[in-house]
Amino acid sequence: MAFYENTIVAKQDLAEKELKTIKDKYNELINNSSGKVVKIEEWGLLNLATKIKNYKKGFYIHYKFEGNKETLNEIEKKIKIDGSIIRSLTVKYKKLDTKNEFFKKEK
Repeated sequence: MAFYENTIVAKQDLAEKELKTIKDKYNELINNSSGKVVKIEEWGLLNLATKIKNYKKGFYIHYKFEGNKETLNEIEKKIKIDGSIIRSLTVKYKKLDTKNEFFKKEK
């Protein structure tokens, strides 16, 4: 099994309840398709560099997980048909960095 990071950008006009539903949906999807979620980071509402589908901002949800090709195929398939997600990116790693959280909001 390989290590992956998947970042999802959801629409800016979603309610808190809908964001939690998206987060839980992909968490379950990874765990049910022979993967294992190591860490989930919510980066919050951030500005986009350029407009995507007339949105200037987006909610970022970042998953760090272990998985295989089957896990990736399931995630990509669900993201393509999910209307509330405007962008996503999956990156493969040899080793995950679970200590640093780069977009953590200071309290």
